[in-house]
Amino acid sequence: MPRVILVLPLDAYRLDVAFDDGTRGVISLADRLFGPVFEPLRDVAVFERAFVDEFGAICWPTGADLAPDALYERLRSAAEVA
Repeated sequence: MPRVILVLPLDAYRLDVAFDDGTRGVISLADRLFGPVFEPLRDVAVFERAFVDEFGAICWPTGADLAPDALYERLRSAAEVA
């Protein structure tokens, strides 16, 4: 499975995500920031602290993380539709 190599936080709770196989795209998390793990990311200053960990997952210092395989499939599916 490809690994995330770059994440750039954007406005409106979006992330520009790049994978090591060249797949790249923008993912919106605006409608997914709920529950005890993700609610702290509604604070823009916290959201902007996204980083890629050693396993290729997108993480935040709060402990929230996103599985790279689900993000990859979302980007690939969006690219097939476009």
